[in-house]
Amino acid sequence: MIERWKWFLLRTSKRPWFRASLYSLLGVVTALVALVLAPYIPDELPTKIGADAVDNILGIIASSMLAVTTFSLSTTVSAYGSATNNVTPRATSLLVEDPTTQNALSTFIGSFIFSLVGIIALSTGIYGAKGRVILFAVTLSVIVLIVYALLRWIDRLSSLGRVGDTTAQVEHVTLKALHQRLEQPYLGGNPLPENSFYKTQARPVFPTRIGYIQHLDMPALAKLTRDERSRVYVNVLPGSFVDPSCPLAWVEGLDEQHDDEFRDAFVLGEQRTFEHDPRFGLSVMAEIASRALSPGFNDQGTAIDVIGRAVRVLACLAKHPEATPPVEQAFSRIYVKPLVIGELFDDLFTPIARDGATMIEVNIRLQKALACLGRLGNTTIQAAVVKQSELAFKRAYQAMTMEADKQRLSQLRAELFHDQ
Repeated sequence: MIERWKWFLLRTSKRPWFRASLYSLLGVVTALVALVLAPYIPDELPTKIGADAVDNILGIIASSMLAVTTFSLSTTVSAYGSATNNVTPRATSLLVEDPTTQNALSTFIGSFIFSLVGIIALSTGIYGAKGRVILFAVTLSVIVLIVYALLRWIDRLSSLGRVGDTTAQVEHVTLKALHQRLEQPYLGGNPLPENSFYKTQARPVFPTRIGYIQHLDMPALAKLTRDERSRVYVNVLPGSFVDPSCPLAWVEGLDEQHDDEFRDAFVLGEQRTFEHDPRFGLSVMAEIASRALSPGFNDQGTAIDVIGRAVRVLACLAKHPEATPPVEQAFSRIYVKPLVIGELFDDLFTPIARDGATMIEVNIRLQKALACLGRLGNTTIQAAVVKQSELAFKRAYQAMTMEADKQRLSQLRAELFHDQ
């Protein structure tokens, strides 16, 4: 249950309103802290630093921050629309969760709330001369924070919503999710047996909802499998689409009265997320390339850029040993379906090879990228590379009309894969 709440807290913390609410609350507390610290201010200090100027400063902050916040929100919405139209709607969630954007907007809103509370408190006269000193000092600190946020926001606006920046964000989260999964390919448990003998002695547990698996709470499953006779064979991974006819897992040694607790360990949602689903990130990268290759965009450069990023992402597969990592004691009775390298290659390269079949420059870059991955030395990767190279070559050979392009591609592939 703790793991489940951590997941929900992580997802909630990435929503725009979360940081805005924290900054706004901080602004209110900061404006009122002057009332607590006022008794500790020397009597002669207010006349020395000109604390009466705080009224005008707060008024300027309130009016300017309202205008800046409105402008920033409209710019952000425009960037979301640009990413949806020019990149892919699936990548928009990364822009919504962008920390620089959220920090800037939260700073502007929090500063506005701070100045508003300060103006109201000043108008009631509850601060006094000493309280004005504290408020004046805090206001100067807020101004420094606003300037810093503005500078970062101006720099961020130069790339927000652009194709290259959005693609880089997708690459980053995909690489992070893939690294996490490769470090724990079975989420700390045992590999699911390739044969399905367990289905004859275990019973399936079906979900009651329809949606995508977003998170798998392994500690919750471990709690249900404390009995030495119990076993859990997980049939789905984060990113899998499930319905009431699709078993979440097969369980052994667990009574039906625990089925609701068992289902709670599988967090379902309406959409896939990037955190624990590297296949989703690869699919989004392929979607970006496919959209760039469509007749409406005709942007082969973006597709070639995605292929280069794909090499960086998939190259991490060779950095992790193929041997099964040690099983955590708490998860020793849980068996989890692994990622299949061939499916990762299918998710990424099949759409690009299909939509760029007529373009010689895309096919050349694709064959070179596959050859690069094949030289990493991993036998499983090499098998996937050879398969994708052959399929991409067949698609291109049938789609291209220029005989010279066909010969050029055929010769290149023969040179790249002559020893495979």
